[in-house]
Amino acid sequence: MKNLMEILIELEEHLFQPDVRSSSSELTQLISDDFIEIGASGARFGKANVLARLPTEVPPEITASNYELRMFGLDCAQLLYKAKMLKAEQPLPIYSHRCSIWQRNSSGQWQMVYHQGTICAPF
Repeated sequence: MKNLMEILIELEEHLFQPDVRSSSSELTQLISDDFIEIGASGARFGKANVLARLPTEVPPEITASNYELRMFGLDCAQLLYKAKMLKAEQPLPIYSHRCSIWQRNSSGQWQMVYHQGTICAPF
């Protein structure tokens, strides 16, 4: 059986996949209704914006490393990691420190309730 860190990393990386990013139904399952994202620009987004934006974007290639898990309770956890993102329209990769908060809902499914990426120096 997988431990919680393995489960949350798998869910996080599932959101990196182009077919998931382009699927409103998959995004709806993985992202909580009260989801909030603080983007690299500092702009704040909710679930409706993510569902409207992600399926229309050219998906970036994202690789992640250095995962850390912090528990906020039995049903709430924070996943911290470093990410390298390659966008088709940009010649150089973007490096960031990322943070996602995952919460287990009443049906037992883990959903992302918060995400933030902060641009950093290459690593």
